[in-house]
Amino acid sequence: MSVLGGLYRGESAVDFPSLWRRAVIVSTVAVLVGLASFGVRGLNLGLDFEGGTSFEVRSPGTSVAEARQVMERLDSGDARIQIVDGEVLLIRSDVQDPIRAAAIRDVLVVELGPVEAFEQVGPTWGDQVTDKAIRALLVFFVVVALYITVRLEWKMAVGAMVAVAHDIVLSVGVYSVLQFEITPATVIAFLTIMGYSLYDTIVVYDKVREIVGRLGATDRYTYTELMNLSLNRVAMRSINTSITSAIPVVSMLIIGSLIMGASTLQQFAVALLVGIFVGSYSSLFLASAIVAGLKEREERWRMVAEKVRSRGVVAGPTRVIGRQEAALSDTRAAPRSSPTGGPAKRRPTISVPGAGGVPPRPRKKKR
Repeated sequence: MSVLGGLYRGESAVDFPSLWRRAVIVSTVAVLVGLASFGVRGLNLGLDFEGGTSFEVRSPGTSVAEARQVMERLDSGDARIQIVDGEVLLIRSDVQDPIRAAAIRDVLVVELGPVEAFEQVGPTWGDQVTDKAIRALLVFFVVVALYITVRLEWKMAVGAMVAVAHDIVLSVGVYSVLQFEITPATVIAFLTIMGYSLYDTIVVYDKVREIVGRLGATDRYTYTELMNLSLNRVAMRSINTSITSAIPVVSMLIIGSLIMGASTLQQFAVALLVGIFVGSYSSLFLASAIVAGLKEREERWRMVAEKVRSRGVVAGPTRVIGRQEAALSDTRAAPRSSPTGGPAKRRPTISVPGAGGVPPRPRKKKR
């Protein structure tokens, strides 16, 4: 509770740089697992991407094994079968021939029960959605990278793009490992995840720019220490944003999918929920670590680090910059130098003889 209290008050209660190495290792392992699963198991693409036929059969008491036996007799043993709402069998087959699909429907009515929904989709529509999603992804990366480079700097653009790519790979990796179905709603959620991730990262970068602009001129703190101060100032804002964003998503997941039985809402909500928390994690532990590593290699910040070490500050845990110390350091900023390189000269103060700049009128002598 003391750590959370310090974060709420804006004090440096967490040593984020000491956690960066572990976070990078965890992220690297998670990304590799996701990529390995994607290469070995692939994605569980929905009917809209692969094409085929979907049957919704109302058959209370029928198990998946019994329904699969019926489909095997129809030469569709590889069909995906799941029970929805305890009474409806959702059967998805790769059959694309309309005549054969109609024959399967007639058999299902006799063997299992009434077919409430019957839908055929070709793979062309799924290919169009995939192509548009890839184009949107590429345009997003280019436009956002250019904007951050112009508005902030290219090092922050690199950190933001790596964080967004990390979030997308992890989210898709979760779907590959757990074999969740990929639908158009899932693709929309993946594109929305990029917005959440980028928002959290930009909030962190904006606070970093503010604090470095105020305290960087003192040459008393390294860039990593200033980054740590910035992260502690915005950590609770990022966490609160994630929680408030997750509450309606969880409500949509519970009410929309579990109570109302809307599978589209479930597919959208699960992807969005994963992306919200992964985005907050990457902005605090990945994007910030990349920027700090790149900035510490600059000549200016290397000189600042040497000055800090020359003052007897030993290497170890990141120094904590308290609220009062940060306020005092702000007033100790290095004096501005004149264009000639020497100290800036003070402007002479001009005394005003009276209020409003008008001298008082002389008093008349009495005769």
